[in-house]
Amino acid sequence: MLRKFVLLYLAGAFSTVSFATDLEVQFIGASTTELENPHDLKLSLDGKYLFVSDVGNDRVVILNPDTLEFVSAFGSDHQSGTHDIDFGPDGRAYVADTHNNRIAIYDIHGTNAEFAGQLTERIRGPEGVLVHPNGTVYVAGAWSNNVVAFKNGNVVAELSGLRAPHDLELDPNSDIWLADAGNDRMLLLSPSLEIKRELSGSPYHFNGVRYQDVLQDGTLIVADKYNHQVKMIKSDGTLLLVLGDKKRGKGPGKFATPEGVEAGNGNLWISDSGNNRIVKYEINR
Repeated sequence: MLRKFVLLYLAGAFSTVSFATDLEVQFIGASTTELENPHDLKLSLDGKYLFVSDVGNDRVVILNPDTLEFVSAFGSDHQSGTHDIDFGPDGRAYVADTHNNRIAIYDIHGTNAEFAGQLTERIRGPEGVLVHPNGTVYVAGAWSNNVVAFKNGNVVAELSGLRAPHDLELDPNSDIWLADAGNDRMLLLSPSLEIKRELSGSPYHFNGVRYQDVLQDGTLIVADKYNHQVKMIKSDGTLLLVLGDKKRGKGPGKFATPEGVEAGNGNLWISDSGNNRIVKYEINR
């Protein structure tokens, strides 16, 4: 397959991106809001807001997804080590309140959040949460090395034998991608938590893979933390694009221990965690 190299310019800076398709990713800008080790991030259901897990400040920060300007924040008075956030179809927010060993649930009204409940059973140090369309809430316990499925607040399934599992994201066919971070692999799980597929070793060479997102065509986008890279993987397993050059840096196409990934409306937002900022890219296909 023909391989291409593209130089993307912005204000005199450039980055080199290599890929095996006609996929292009262009740097747009970076946030200036004071963040400390931001992790996963999620667009609101209406696309108006970008919710960011601000780990070091024990809160969820709300940014304007277009400008990356600060809008609001919540949770700093009761959260501890906030790592992930997801939304249910009713707009409720589910937050991985990691150091409190729970998923904190909020009713969201615009940018206002009202605490509504929690999930705690059989999880320690939860760092990933997914609200599935089937009504099940899946939680990755990074300290308990498991994934637990909750239905109506009750545990209905569990997958153990993992190592520091992190993010959970929905595949278009209703299966679930899991970042099994400590084992440097991505696992595709069925809704009943059976392992259907594994991505590991060559050509991915994951090193602490963390949070992720999945495009509508099944393309997987993952933050490969200790490689200081973000990788795009086609639904058939083909490695499409690697953004970052394995060297810790700051600027277009460079990251320091990236953690979070969110895609939507032709855009890609990444938590450039070691640089304490959110960066925005445009995806052209």
